Amino acid sequence: QVHLVESGGGLAQAGGSLRLSCAASGSIFSINAMGWYRQAPGKQREVVAGIHSGGTTNYADSVKGRFTISRDNAKNTVYLQMNNLKPEDTAVYYCNYALALNRPPLYWGQGTQVTVSS
Repeated sequence: QVHLVESGGGLAQAGGSLRLSCAASGSIFSINAMGWYRQAPGKQREVVAGIHSGGTTNYADSVKGRFTISRDNAKNTVYLQMNNLKPEDTAVYYCNYALALNRPPLYWGQGTQVTVSS
């Protein structure tokens, strides 16, 4: 079992920045992938970014160049730096844990709200 706790959501103005954090605990494999999905009201949950324990990353086209995912393996923590935020980034952001990039998540965090005002 892996437990994920997110923090860092909140309200930002368009063009502003926020940083999300997600700390994992429990039965964590040394080789894994962690990342972020988001779900806006009335929409399906979508991939935002992912990072493998080896450092490989992937991003949704909609956030490339604006968001940066990183991780601290010693702390089992993943971060999402969000710059140049847009109102369409408004959503609940969910941290996830998987065994590899592009594999279905096995565990989810509780979600953190990000709201971007225009």
